[in-house]
Amino acid sequence: MAHYAKIGSGNIVTKVHVLNNRILLKDEVESEQQGVEFLQNLFGSRDTYIQTSYNNNIRKNYAGVGYSYDEARDAFIPPKPYPSWLLNEDTCLWDPPVAFPDDGKAYDWNEGTQAWDEIV
Repeated sequence: MAHYAKIGSGNIVTKVHVLNNRILLKDEVESEQQGVEFLQNLFGSRDTYIQTSYNNNIRKNYAGVGYSYDEARDAFIPPKPYPSWLLNEDTCLWDPPVAFPDDGKAYDWNEGTQAWDEIV
């Protein structure tokens, strides 16, 4: 199955569509553009659709509603969870300013103290 993110205002993903891989075939070769044209014809629109990979094979991350599409990085980026977190340029995921503790316990990020609070 092929997955396509519908891109709305501000390059934000508004929906993800699933298509049968046969729709992508052009001269027996998969073509991303075939999926785009199929969706535009199906919905009678010129909306922007960008293929995403459930296995993260393309565009860094699987697109979800609320994710943004960064054209320069050709990547889908999830919403920033906290103001202090920084974008990891390699993964296009958000990293906390303090590493998650590696002691097997459950923690939640505390933005006020910029620290991990153990969940008890």
